[in-house]
Amino acid sequence: MRLRNCSGNIARLRNAAAVAVICVGAMAGLAAAQGGQLRFCLHNEPKTFNPQQVDDDAAASIRYLTGGVLIRLNRQTQRLEAELAESWKISKDGREISFKLRSGITFSDGTPFTAEDVAYTMQQLMDPALHSPTGDSFRSGTGKVEARVISPTQISIQFPAEVAGLDRLFDQVAILSQNSPKKEMAVLGPFMVADYKPGATVLLQRNPNYWKKDEQGRRLPYLDSILLNIQTNHDVEMLQFKRGELDLINTLDSEYFDKLAATSPQVVHDAGPSLDSEQLWFNEVAKAPIPPYKREWFRSADFRRAISESINREDLSRIVYHGHAQPAMGPFSPANKFWFNASLKPPVYSPDAALKALAADGFRLENGTLKDKSGNAVEFSIITNAGNKARERMAVLIQDDLQKIGIHVNVVTLDFPSLIERMTQSFDYDAIILGLTNVDLDPNEEMNVWLSSAANHQWNPQQKTPETDWEAEIDRFMRAQASSSDPKKRKAAFDRVQEIVVEEQPFIFLINKNALSAVSARVHGAAPVILSPQTFWNAERLTVSGN
Repeated sequence: MRLRNCSGNIARLRNAAAVAVICVGAMAGLAAAQGGQLRFCLHNEPKTFNPQQVDDDAAASIRYLTGGVLIRLNRQTQRLEAELAESWKISKDGREISFKLRSGITFSDGTPFTAEDVAYTMQQLMDPALHSPTGDSFRSGTGKVEARVISPTQISIQFPAEVAGLDRLFDQVAILSQNSPKKEMAVLGPFMVADYKPGATVLLQRNPNYWKKDEQGRRLPYLDSILLNIQTNHDVEMLQFKRGELDLINTLDSEYFDKLAATSPQVVHDAGPSLDSEQLWFNEVAKAPIPPYKREWFRSADFRRAISESINREDLSRIVYHGHAQPAMGPFSPANKFWFNASLKPPVYSPDAALKALAADGFRLENGTLKDKSGNAVEFSIITNAGNKARERMAVLIQDDLQKIGIHVNVVTLDFPSLIERMTQSFDYDAIILGLTNVDLDPNEEMNVWLSSAANHQWNPQQKTPETDWEAEIDRFMRAQASSSDPKKRKAAFDRVQEIVVEEQPFIFLINKNALSAVSARVHGAAPVILSPQTFWNAERLTVSGN
């Protein structure tokens, strides 16, 4: 799971029919145009080009397009496919995975790819000093991860404890070169970073050394390049798409979806309920520069539950998302049919119940203003990223909802880098509305959010030891599900995590929106899906005509 400026997991191979559909689409594209440039927007500045430190949507998109992985999750079939590894095998105890690598592959700069690079990648990934969100997914127990190189094409990686769904985690591990002077800019994926203009564009060009070929023996990718415009303003993005200056919009707001559907229904795609969530959380960091009485509110589960009960999620879905969303019940969307805890009850909108709960916690309503037991008026600010109209509207609706129980809310919009700085560095904020992107179905992808020591444990990150009993309990159950190969035991453990999260409300989950996108008719071979990245998951087989 990663932070989304708008922030997972799966199983095994071989759905020939589905793959054939993609191949036919790609061949149709080749008939229309060879190569071409694909153009779309990143909604924020990429925080890094180091694939091991990715925790934002823009950097994740670049990693997906440039990073070579041992195993790739097919976003359409939801099955694992062999990539840089010809094959793999997991030991019975789930603590070791062995890979047989493809031979004759080189990085984009010509440096040979060997098992030594895999060992180097894992060593860097699991370095505690790096605080890698991707590395957190592998942390099922204490102790070191050991990589044993058997030959240039064989490697075995051992973990201190069983890691559930171990093979699927490698979908997020872009292999680095141990020997290339270009460091992480030497890549094994279909594209490579050719140019970066901060605040403007990232240009990706075809990797001339990419190892894959299509069924007719033609070298992939088909595209010559991909131009990524850094554009936070969704109005501008829509205008550029309508003008033909962009070829796709990977995640489309419901308002724009409806407008496009009215005039150009052939370009819009609704893949159904997504795995992604939008949520509100309060700052619980001990060293945060906020008044102690506010920290006391924010650290109270009764307070957080009352806020949750005061938010009309049906209105958020109906007004903000025009019905292309549903109220969120917890950490996982009901679209995740296996892992979602079906015993969770839908959130109840009840300002009266919220006021009763607050009164029991020492709050009182005086002349339309809610005050705490010390007489402090309950007022706080919600920040979200400027340019995201859906979040801005949600914040305003929540502002109105909370005013009904005497809470005054200030809505503040910031550019995304400034928001991230406050969230991760200065901790100078009261509450935030953002989203998380699930890139897979399995809860192991959420280790970097739910472990109290993780950098993306957003309400109180990187705790040396759990500061609350319930966070310690979540740590215990997350590690339990990650260290078992029994699906029933894993499901029971993660069901309990979901229950704790709903009880304690560290995240107040707001809505799960549908996977909406737009793809120009110039793009051939596209097949939008629910899993991220919805529209360009098969970018190596896309072509674009007319540019």
